[in-house]
Amino acid sequence: MKRVAAWFFLAFSLAFAQVEIPFWHAMDGPAGRAIDQFAKEFNAKQRSFRVVPVYKGDYRDEESSLVSALRAGGAPVLYQAEVVFFPRLVAEGSVVALDDLVRALPFENDLFDAAWEYGIIGGKRYGLPFNTSTPVLFFNENQLRAKGLKVPTNWKEFGEVARAMSSRQSKGFIALTESWTFEAMVTSRGGNLVTPDGKPNFTSPQVVEALEFLQNLNRSGVISVRNLAEATFAQLDFVRTKGMMVFASIANWPAAENFSFAFKLGVAPVPREPDGKVPLGGAQLVVVRGASPEQQRGAVEFWKYLMEPEVVARWVQASYYLPMRKSAEPLLEGFYKENPYRRVAFQQVGNAQPRPRVPQFAVWRNFLEEALEKALKGNVPARQALEEAQRKAEAAR
Repeated sequence: MKRVAAWFFLAFSLAFAQVEIPFWHAMDGPAGRAIDQFAKEFNAKQRSFRVVPVYKGDYRDEESSLVSALRAGGAPVLYQAEVVFFPRLVAEGSVVALDDLVRALPFENDLFDAAWEYGIIGGKRYGLPFNTSTPVLFFNENQLRAKGLKVPTNWKEFGEVARAMSSRQSKGFIALTESWTFEAMVTSRGGNLVTPDGKPNFTSPQVVEALEFLQNLNRSGVISVRNLAEATFAQLDFVRTKGMMVFASIANWPAAENFSFAFKLGVAPVPREPDGKVPLGGAQLVVVRGASPEQQRGAVEFWKYLMEPEVVARWVQASYYLPMRKSAEPLLEGFYKENPYRRVAFQQVGNAQPRPRVPQFAVWRNFLEEALEKALKGNVPARQALEEAQRKAEAAR
């Protein structure tokens, strides 16, 4: 009896001694379920730490929750920071440097370089790569083939295909007044939303050209326009064949599979001009200030588990994000072979670039999205709307 009591006391003490790692993230659907499963597996394989995943809504909902928690208390230890929000957290001192915890990382050379380097700001590592994506063009393959059209590879072809795919019942393209997909229309023309010295660049030729291009298509009755609040309606427009093409993250694909498509879903790279780029999206994992040294260590140990090649492969199959480790790619051959369109985002990596690493861009993008809304829903001239966004961004602190 004493032995049983002693064993019970020891087990209880070990459980009680576990360091808790609250983990806030913005992944729902299959990706969210995968995160829950990975946390369970990590918690079961060791006794020092217990990761507690908490879904906090989409990226912007999650950001609002963290800002409130940093002011009032109750912030998590581990946080999935969208790549535009990440530099702001670093600039405000809201996250801790992790250099000592990842020094001499044995698999560093096996990591996807662009995502690994993005976590460094000011010579220190604050972010750990987790989910990285590129925007892609989703299209109605049945209609494209029925009309004898080819997938557009540049913007002239895109306009032609959008017009040819339009009819009384449907639009050729669904345009979102959202900064990332619009940024893709700018970088693919060789432009950028931020200058090399970190200033807003909303009135540059490529930005104006991209918005005028959309505005001309809109005035021709070729596109439908949806804002972020109408993202679900945009999905339904596409599924119900009210729109034939739409730009979105490759990671939107698993959620789209919840719908019943009456057509074959096509996926293609973003149209590009010579030397054009596509912006990388996704998030970095960060450790929030206030975490104890043991919590910091536990958060990094959990990230290391997430980076095990077999776990990376399962994550990609659940989420469609890019594989973070080269050694995971052979494990995904069957997944990509089953549907070659799944490889499209990965095929764009050679033409990808990071999003602006400027803390203020998290605010500037709101002004840009207001300009897109005014130009495409309010018919304000593109240059005028962008000049207003530029003035607001320059005045913002």
